[in-house]
Amino acid sequence: MHYRSILGTLLVLFVTLMSANAQQKKQYQISCVGFYNLENLFDTLDTPNVRDTEFTPNGPKSWSGKRYNEKLNNMASVIARMGEEYIKTGPAMLGVCEIENRSVLEDLIKTDHLKGMNYGIVHYDSPDKRGVDVGFIYQKDKFTPTSSKSYTLTISGMDNFYTRDQLLVTGDLYGERVHVIVNHWPSRRGGEKRSRHLRNAAADLSKEIIDSIQNKEPKAKIILMGDLNDNPTNHSVKRHIGAKMRKDRLSEKDMYNPMEKIYKNGIGTTAYRDNWSLFDQLILSSSMVNKNYSDWTYYKTKIFSRKFLKRQEGRWKGYPYRTFVGNTYQGGYSDHFPVYVFLIREK
Repeated sequence: MHYRSILGTLLVLFVTLMSANAQQKKQYQISCVGFYNLENLFDTLDTPNVRDTEFTPNGPKSWSGKRYNEKLNNMASVIARMGEEYIKTGPAMLGVCEIENRSVLEDLIKTDHLKGMNYGIVHYDSPDKRGVDVGFIYQKDKFTPTSSKSYTLTISGMDNFYTRDQLLVTGDLYGERVHVIVNHWPSRRGGEKRSRHLRNAAADLSKEIIDSIQNKEPKAKIILMGDLNDNPTNHSVKRHIGAKMRKDRLSEKDMYNPMEKIYKNGIGTTAYRDNWSLFDQLILSSSMVNKNYSDWTYYKTKIFSRKFLKRQEGRWKGYPYRTFVGNTYQGGYSDHFPVYVFLIREK
């Protein structure tokens, strides 16, 4: 009996060690998904029926080919470094806003910084009067689009209201189905209170898109991203989208907002009159927030705010280093910092 007892103990120890070794050998795959407001990425052409005269060579900003190419290279250099904590190949998927058309995205992905990353484009023209759109770029070896659709926001009683469309892109991220909704909600022009109903309406449209997906796929993996022109604590996000900050309070069809905790810690992506706002957000469906790493799961959120993206002196020290202040050319990047999340799954 003593011999059998020793043998049994050794067998249990052997199995335990084998299990521990198996756990130690687990390997994980990581992917970066981001959003970036490119701050008026316009070409130099005067497009008919679009308010883009200021971004032409003869306009008030003297928007020349040289400045346009500098802007492209600046934007591309940032995108190439997004996610550099874990990956060196840029984001697999990136939503963008404040772009004039598809051609500026084509020029962007042809820059030296991005041309080796094999990016593709999804874009639709929006009815916005300034001619700015949202867009989506993706690395073709990592993400394969299977469908896309553009949704126009209309406001009852406001027949002359035009803003950016909301872009839905569905596809396979390394073979796993993911839905991405890219947004640029109406601005706060005229004041936050007076314009609030416009962003609430935009949030309602986003929620309709989310609901339509979840009605067909209750456990769909959805990422809502964009410059929402509202903070994570505003009604548009908290009540109309229903985004929650706490993981332990998520139900099956809820949306999780990791940006809310960051915002409550006093961190933002854009600044105005000495106040920081966190308008640039990535909000994920609860199906992407779990401890089961067999499929894509939320891991970490980052605001990309490296020193070179900030003003280094003067009254606006620490603010985003932008392309223009008024009509004065600065040669910077954007008035927003980009944001991204890391997704992780077991290989």
